[in-house]
Amino acid sequence: MTQPRARGDAGQVFPIYLMVVAGLLFLAFAYFAVGQAAVNRNGAQTAADAAALAAAQEARDGLAGLWVEDVLDPTKWQDIFDGNRLGLSDPCWRAHELAAMNDATVDDCAPVGLRFSVTVQANKTAGDSVIPVTSTTKAHADAVAVIEPLCTFEPPGEAAEEDLPTLTCEDEDRNREWEFDPDDLGDLPRPEDLFDVHLAD
Repeated sequence: MTQPRARGDAGQVFPIYLMVVAGLLFLAFAYFAVGQAAVNRNGAQTAADAAALAAAQEARDGLAGLWVEDVLDPTKWQDIFDGNRLGLSDPCWRAHELAAMNDATVDDCAPVGLRFSVTVQANKTAGDSVIPVTSTTKAHADAVAVIEPLCTFEPPGEAAEEDLPTLTCEDEDRNREWEFDPDDLGDLPRPEDLFDVHLAD
């Protein structure tokens, strides 16, 4: 009398076993999809960071170039260090270039003073998975890079002065002083001596 009952119990357990296995497989695929989405999101963030830094570095190089052009007119120095770009070309082309190198597209690039906000979209989705939205959704990410002036100087007085101000610039843990002879300028600071570029905290 017990043998038929055991077979009946086994028949009832098997469908439950199949449901448990199917559930575990679904969870495994879902976790995999979440992992794919996280990788895609990280890639978009990398692209956004690179794009923002590239735009800021392009602007920094332009500001440094302006400073070199106006090195003999120290009345213009402060405007340059304050980020008044005085007709600089739009640096966002570099953001587009770096985003493309990281398989993303720039949705928005907004330089405001010495801050560069960039939003990018990944070119690819996370791929097909058990979560349908991952096959159509592309990751977005934002980043902000800033240009930080590293140098200070004593503004020139109202009267014309033959000597140029001494430029004091932060150099790692110490300051470096640049003195200029109007008749022989010698080696001038490089863009990275004048400005630091980094991602905003």
